[in-house]
Parts: sequence; structure tokens; C-alpha cells
Amino acid sequence: MQRRKIYEQIDKDLSKKMVLLAGPRQCGKTTLAKELLKNYKGQYYNWDEDSHKELIRKNELDLDTKLWVFDEIHKFSKWRNWIKGKYDIYGENKKILVTGSAKLDLYNRGGDSLQGRYYFHRLHPFTYSELINNKSHNSLEEICEMGFTGSKDKTELEDLIRLGGFPEPLFSSSENEARRWRVSYGYRTLREDIRSLENIQLIDKAQDLYDRLPDLISSPLSINSLREDLELNFKTVARWINIFEKNYVSFKIPPFGPPKIRAVKKEQKLYLWDWARVENSGARLENLVALHLLRMCHWFLDIYGLEYELRFFRDTDKREVDFIVLQKKKPLIAIEVKESEQGLDPNLKYLLERVKIPYAFQVHLNGKTYKRLDDINGAKVFLIPAERFLANLP
Repeated sequence: MQRRKIYEQIDKDLSKKMVLLAGPRQCGKTTLAKELLKNYKGQYYNWDEDSHKELIRKNELDLDTKLWVFDEIHKFSKWRNWIKGKYDIYGENKKILVTGSAKLDLYNRGGDSLQGRYYFHRLHPFTYSELINNKSHNSLEEICEMGFTGSKDKTELEDLIRLGGFPEPLFSSSENEARRWRVSYGYRTLREDIRSLENIQLIDKAQDLYDRLPDLISSPLSINSLREDLELNFKTVARWINIFEKNYVSFKIPPFGPPKIRAVKKEQKLYLWDWARVENSGARLENLVALHLLRMCHWFLDIYGLEYELRFFRDTDKREVDFIVLQKKKPLIAIEVKESEQGLDPNLKYLLERVKIPYAFQVHLNGKTYKRLDDINGAKVFLIPAERFLANLP
């Protein structure tokens, strides 16, 4: 199995504080943790294993190991207080890694903060740059200024688009095996992970919503439409969408735009962590780029403490640009995603003429053109192949 790019940083951070590592189920957290265990002769505890659960409850931990890994312990209602106690007692002599398939920073059930005691990291499914082992940059501005270099061979990108970024289906190299994996994955995510954390009574209706999510990609999210289709109330559907987000099934991005260009304020767009569930090829590509950009934002925050925000632009006349990345609340880059190579999208041009954005990229999957176009309102504007653009993101 290919070593994850985040491995070295987690290893380094474990020497300073405990590490909380979150991400979707089966994206590689346990594999990464067990690789670390080999280096430290550590001990692995999984809350989903009854024997491990008893050891945790009885505080019968192996005190002779250097590293403790606690997997899925967020399902323990008092996990934060429990982990805090262990860190305060043993933190000087023990390295502690906590992993989970839910947003560990949100499931604060213990009532006692871990603030100042941990570094927080998120493990994503494989991205293109990670798959081809391309080097990382120290900031998004550095990427834009240094230019985009990368392999012209996009075989790995085609595999990512076709099979998704989760290790098991990706490395199976089989669409049949990938489909079989997704059937099991959806069932266990909803009926085991989410059900153990959330009070969902109408589990079959929640399954219906889960199955509908791929059809929502690339369009503004409408809770009302979903409510009508599923014959549920608005609050229930909104709550389930938020639960899916907390458990790394989907994520939402908000709109960007000043009032002077009549940008929408409340609409959001929804994307999946597993983009290969999306049938429409254009929407699947957009979802893949969305997750690569989200991973970039998470990477720079978790590794360097640099904050970037992922947004999209849409106005009341339905002009839309797929992605805007903000730095310190100001737009830094605009990204429009296309399946085919074509001239500059008029909606992207419209936005650049009215809003100061330093960089703009029109990313195309099927085409080899990489060139800089004439600047627009001070923006450096590029047409760029998808494999070249994605290869330079973390």
C-alpha cells in the first residue's frame, strides 16, 4: 500500500501533542495508524471491537508501549474527558493517536475541551498529486506563482475519475469490484457508523436520501425539493444532510460575491467524498475537483495554519463559476471546470471583469492546451489541463 503524504507530519506532531485524525471510513486511517504502530511498538484499540471496548472502559491499557492508537473512540459518549485524562497522566511518556470516521472536532459529547492538547488532521481519499507522489508547496500563492508542472500521462487521473479515491476500489482497478465495494460501504456507513452516533428513526428514508445525493451534484442544494420528494419535513431533511456532512459522506460549499454583482447569499452546493458515485460525467469531474480543492484547504490549515475557504459564485441571473478560493475573506483564485477544451467561459470572464481576483483557471479534462490568456482586470488567466492543475495541489 502506498504511504500517505500526511504520514510524516503526523509522526512529527506525535512527538509534541496527541493527534486527532479524522476522515471517511475506509480512506486509510487504520492502515496509516498501524504503520506508525510498527515504528513505535504501540498498541491498537478499536471501540468497535468488544474486547478492546472492555479494556478501554476498565482502563486496562498496555503501559509498556510508546504509542496508543484509539480508533472510532468518538462512539464512546465520554471520549473527550477520557482521552484528556489519559493525556494529562501519560502524555509525557506516551504518544496518542485518535482516529475516527466522523468529525472529531464536532462530536464534543464529553463536556471538557481538549484545547491545546492535540493537533487535528484530516485524511482524504487519494488525490491525483498524492497518487503520483508530486511534491507539495508551502502555500497556494506559491503554486500560482511558480507555475503548474506535472506529468502529461493522466492514467492515474482516469483511474481516479472512474474508480474514486478510496484505496480499496481504486487499487482494485476493477469497476465491478468498485461497485460491490460501494454497496457495502453505503450500508455500513449509514446503518452502523451514523446510526451509532445519531438518533435516526426513519432509517429507510435516510437511505433514500443517501441514494439521492449523487443527483444533487453541480446544482444548488434545495432542501424543499428533497422534502417533497421524500415526503418528509424540512427540518428532518436538513438535519440528515448535516449528519451526512459530520460523517464524511458529503460536504457543502457556500456562495461568494458582493451585493453589487447580485450574487446569491443563501444557496449552497453539495458534493460527495466519494465522487465515483456520481453518474453524470461532467458532475463527477466537478465533484472530483471540489474534493481536491477542499483537501488543499484542509492541508494548508492542518499543516501550515494557513486558512483558505472554498466557495462558488452564482448570481440572480444564474451566471455561475464553479469555485472561488478565498484567503483572508478575499478571493485569490477562480476555477471553472470543463470536460472539453474550449474558449474562456463567459461567466468566468464576467466575474473577473467585476471582482478583483488575482488568478483564474479554466480546467479542462479532454485537451492538452496550457496557456496564459490576456489578463482581465489584473487577473492572470490560464487554460490548463486537469492533470496539470491537480498535480500541483497538495
